[in-house]
Amino acid sequence: MSIQVKFFASMREQVGKPEALVDAKDAGLTALKVWQQATGQEKLDSNVLIAVNMEYVNKDQLVSDGDEVAFFPPVTGG
Repeated sequence: MSIQVKFFASMREQVGKPEALVDAKDAGLTALKVWQQATGQEKLDSNVLIAVNMEYVNKDQLVSDGDEVAFFPPVTGG
């Protein structure tokens, strides 16, 4: 029972790894808690983009066993 976590672009450098696995046994596991468990960092910047199973969500989104959670730095265009 696990959740696959991926870090993209500068998030990868910030946490020092491209991906991680998080145990999914806890009920009520949110994207924020996944971040905390995968990185050991309590704070997640409010401008970080989060996707669960390739759909953008907020940090309070519940995640389940088998989900993929991805963290992206803010994206700008021009």
